[in-house]
Amino acid sequence: MSFLALVLAASTFVRPLERVSTMDPAAAQSAYDARAIQLVYETPLAIDYAARPYRLVPGFCELPSISEDGLVYVFKLSPHVRGGKEKLTAEDMVRSLERLRSPDIISPNGWVMKDVSTVRALDLDTVEIRLNRRVRYFSWLMALPCTAVRGEDGTGTGPYFLQSWRKNHEMIFVRRAQYADENAFSKIRYLVIDDLSTQWLMFLRGELDFLGDVSRDNFDVVVGKDGSIAPSLSKLGVRLFSMPTLESAYIGINMRDKVLGGNKKLRQALNCAFDFEKWSQFYNGRVAKANGPVPFGVAERIDSPFKYSFNLPLARRLISEAGYEGGKDPATGRRLVLRLAIGRASQESRAAGELLASFFENVGVKLELDFMTWDAFIKTVNDGRVQLFRMAWVGDYPDVQNFMQLFYGKNVSPGVNHANYSNQLYDAAYEKEDFAECQRIVREDCPWVFTHYNKAYSLVGPRVENYIPSDFPYGMERHYKVKKK
Repeated sequence: MSFLALVLAASTFVRPLERVSTMDPAAAQSAYDARAIQLVYETPLAIDYAARPYRLVPGFCELPSISEDGLVYVFKLSPHVRGGKEKLTAEDMVRSLERLRSPDIISPNGWVMKDVSTVRALDLDTVEIRLNRRVRYFSWLMALPCTAVRGEDGTGTGPYFLQSWRKNHEMIFVRRAQYADENAFSKIRYLVIDDLSTQWLMFLRGELDFLGDVSRDNFDVVVGKDGSIAPSLSKLGVRLFSMPTLESAYIGINMRDKVLGGNKKLRQALNCAFDFEKWSQFYNGRVAKANGPVPFGVAERIDSPFKYSFNLPLARRLISEAGYEGGKDPATGRRLVLRLAIGRASQESRAAGELLASFFENVGVKLELDFMTWDAFIKTVNDGRVQLFRMAWVGDYPDVQNFMQLFYGKNVSPGVNHANYSNQLYDAAYEKEDFAECQRIVREDCPWVFTHYNKAYSLVGPRVENYIPSDFPYGMERHYKVKKK
């Protein structure tokens, strides 16, 4: 039997995915970790798969009751959890949440619990969470992948269990009996396929059901000038989905670096040297121009033009005012050399790195590229052993605070503030929830080079039904159906 026949017979949904680092919710840092984790484990609350605008729905728990002062949340376990075979209880939820702030684990997601005073089980089916202060977005935090509930033995109540995991190669998930549905996929197969050309050929052969992104090299083959799918693919039953996303991409600047951290004009100059039009051409127009850290579609986003967007004359003047006339380092008499860490060594990431180097070359700065495996990259960034690093942030929930927390002083690495940005004025505005002021401060201070907001394009194979693109796709394979012949 052919590979394709085997796939069809087993009702297995197959897609490529970047390397998953961990199945421990407390240790999860990437969107790839989150995808795998939420197949196996449920978060206290979930985000509605199909609702727009997004809304919260029950997950491991029913929707909570909240005290009038907003300080006490009471969660009741959902009926399917109380009656499930796994026998997880309120104590499992308490333990899972407490692990986020355990000194023994040092979770990078500990910030989720920073406003929590106590978490306790009132009985087997009830959890009470008390906060130190009212937090308007706290319910959204209870839908983050890192809050997923698991038993002490690793048991979960999600729709699938992990059958096998060959690291850096393949993960296979099998649907739990209580989630049985004759039209649902009985297995999920994630494959690590670094080469984008190989991904494309496998998809055309029917060996993959889904491509989560249309590569730069294939974009013109897939998408016509009017934005519709190419007729040759449409005839095969392939569908194209596109949407703006809550993903903000950037070049992080380590503010602890002795060259960049204390030199605001140099950081501003790097932003002015970034040529978005050429960057957009490189990505086939699949990116939108960034004017700060908050993407489109988020309330309270500042829409005014960014003062330090591409402007070579201004970039050269700022470089000079920063003490590096013509890009020359006065300490060495040679060109200033900066190093950019990149967490993937694909053909596209190398080409993008070379393009960035050409941007900085225009102001006399030499950019050297350090390509790493994803695990090594994350560790290096968390340890603060980088100067510049290329990264993106996918909104955990649709609130401006979710993006502004990336600059809060108490969230420095290994927290989400990987730039190790620390500014008392910023922190004061953040704590007052004056997020407009936060944006004004960070757009002037430039702890990032603001590169772009992503647009998502995905391809779905002919046998997949019920797919809906989402900014929060974690565990969403549970909703996909096998198309009936």
